[in-house]
Amino acid sequence: MSRGWLIVFAKAPRPGLVKTRLCPPLSPDQAATFYRAMLGDVLVSSLRFANALDLEPVLAFHPPGGEAELLAESPADYRLHVQRGLDLSDRMANAFAEAEAAGAPLALLRGSDSPVLSFSQVKKALVQLEAGDDLVLTPDLGGGYAMIGLSRAAPAVFNVQMSTQDVLSETIAIADSLGLRHSTTNETLDVDRVEDFHALEKIPANELLDSCPRTVKVIAELRKNGVL
Repeated sequence: MSRGWLIVFAKAPRPGLVKTRLCPPLSPDQAATFYRAMLGDVLVSSLRFANALDLEPVLAFHPPGGEAELLAESPADYRLHVQRGLDLSDRMANAFAEAEAAGAPLALLRGSDSPVLSFSQVKKALVQLEAGDDLVLTPDLGGGYAMIGLSRAAPAVFNVQMSTQDVLSETIAIADSLGLRHSTTNETLDVDRVEDFHALEKIPANELLDSCPRTVKVIAELRKNGVL
C-alpha cells in the first residue's frame, strides 16, 4: 500500500471555464491555452513527486464528461476520479472522503494553478501528516492555499467561501474549533490574476524552467504578442 494519495484538482481546459479572472487582458481562448500549459506542468511534476514519495497519483477532474480532455493532458499512471459535489468546497471534501474510503492512510490535494509548488513542500506536508498533524496547508500569496493535506476526512474544514483572501485564515480557525492539530509549509504562488505573472518573474529563470517549462513558454508568447 502507498503512503497515501496525491490528488491534483483540475478542470477541462475549455475557453470560458478556466482562468476567467485573467480575462481581460487574455481572451477566453488564450486563458484556456495558458491553463492547458500550466496543467501539463503540474501533472508532470506531481507524478514525479508521487513516484518519489510513494504516493498514488490521482487526477480529480471537472466537469463530469471531461475525461477525454484531461486524458489528453495527463501522463500515464494517474487514477482518474470525477469531482463530485455542488461546489468546490463539496468537491474537495468528497475527494478526501473517497481517499479514506479507498483505504489511503492520508491524502494531499493540490490545485492545478500552482506550477511552482515544489517537491520539498509536498514532502514536508507528507512528513508532518505522518508525524501526527491532522491538517497541513501550503499557503498561497493571495490568502488561500495551494495544497491541503489531511490525515483523515474532515469535511468541516471546507465550510468556507473559496477564492477569497480569507480562505487560509478561516480554514485554520475551523481547524482550531475542531481541535485539529495543524501546520503550514512555506508559501507558494497560485496564478489567478495578472499580478501573479509579475510574481512569477521574480522566481529565478532556471527554477521556472525546471518546474514549469510549458507555462514559461506560453507566457513568453503572450508577452511577445503584446497581450501581457
